[in-house]
Amino acid sequence: MIKDMTQGNIPKHLVSFTIPLILGNLLQLTYNAVDSIVVGWFSGKEALAAVGTANPVMNIVILGITGICIGASVLMSELFGAGKYNELKKEISTTLQFGCFFSLFIVLLGLIFSKGILNLLGVPKEILDSATLYLRIIFCAMPFTYLYNAASAAMRSVGDSKTPIRFLAIASILNGCLDIVFVAGLRMGVVGAALATDIAEACSAIFCILYIYKKVPLLRLRKSDIKLDKNLLKKTLQYGSVTALQQSAQPIGKLLIQGVINPLGVDAIAAFNAVSRVDDFAFTPQQGISHAMMTFTAQNRGAKNKKRVIDGFKIGLQVEVCYWIFICIVTLLFKQPIMKLFLSSKETGMISLGVHYLSLMAFFYLLPSFTNGVQGFFRGMGNMRITLVSTIIQISFRVLFVFALVPQFGMEGVAYASLIGWILMLAYEVPYYFRYKRKNDFFKDSSGFEGKDAV
Repeated sequence: MIKDMTQGNIPKHLVSFTIPLILGNLLQLTYNAVDSIVVGWFSGKEALAAVGTANPVMNIVILGITGICIGASVLMSELFGAGKYNELKKEISTTLQFGCFFSLFIVLLGLIFSKGILNLLGVPKEILDSATLYLRIIFCAMPFTYLYNAASAAMRSVGDSKTPIRFLAIASILNGCLDIVFVAGLRMGVVGAALATDIAEACSAIFCILYIYKKVPLLRLRKSDIKLDKNLLKKTLQYGSVTALQQSAQPIGKLLIQGVINPLGVDAIAAFNAVSRVDDFAFTPQQGISHAMMTFTAQNRGAKNKKRVIDGFKIGLQVEVCYWIFICIVTLLFKQPIMKLFLSSKETGMISLGVHYLSLMAFFYLLPSFTNGVQGFFRGMGNMRITLVSTIIQISFRVLFVFALVPQFGMEGVAYASLIGWILMLAYEVPYYFRYKRKNDFFKDSSGFEGKDAV
């Protein structure tokens, strides 16, 4: 359903747009979480560790693809808010055509370099071959990953965040069923988990495209619409490449952190994999709220409505804080049962490591609620540079302090390092926000559609 956010109740727009995004992102995470749970239960901790060491590499690529699609979505939202529907179709066509070549290139690189990358990360020899095989199979589904994200970006740009979730829910259920069949039933181990993920990802992409062609005429591409617009491609890459770098910075940092954890042995790797999954589930709703703020800001920027842009930013931050209160309470109450989802009850040492880590992170999750809100605002304004710089600051100091603190504090050192990184990120973002508002033409004069800091 198309939703124009340039009119109507702001909190209602943000919340109604955010909830499907959160559900969708949680379902996306469920792909890998279900893999980890089923593999951990039926194939042992070595297989769980293999999946865990491969996932940061996979996430770099997936978040890079997502970043390009986020950049495209900002442009699509601006064009929709400005009522430029023919340009919107050109942007969709350009994004899809670029993605075909880009994703195939990613598949080729993944097949060639997976083992070398895992070797550089110090993955233990006893799980190296399994991790490599899992990663190579996952890379084969990257074209479908791009297709799903591009189609979802197009639907979200016109205010429809619900429809992609329906198909992702079906794919998530399919992934879980296939995991049980391949891993628990046929005992295919990491190969079965990877194949289940690939098949589910392909289904979610195909369903999205079919729905657009049947139900959303505004986004439907006719044969005459299938053109690659060089100007739009240039702008998409300006937005998308910076966002892709920013999106990839986090998993690159996680890869470096994984490199610190790997020498501690299989037990530590398995525990870190489990708490990383919990972190992902905690951060995902914050990012969903951020994406809602981005779309809201971009649509209203296209409509040249600066008051709604500012009001949307303030209300979005309030929604972020409300979510943090909820996730803090849930994490503190259920930290031990959560860890037992990923690890056998017999692994008391690993469970204890995870529980101590989550006891700290429950409180620390407050800070990324603010950083995500600020980044959603700047993406919607088309200022991707600030999101990249602030993310690099955060992840650089986080990794630095992981190297310093983990030898002394173990898993808790990762939590403290995260806290320091977020504090320094906000120390850069908050003053920049006030300078940006003072200097940007859009906030001085409502006629400023592009603004001098658009990129």
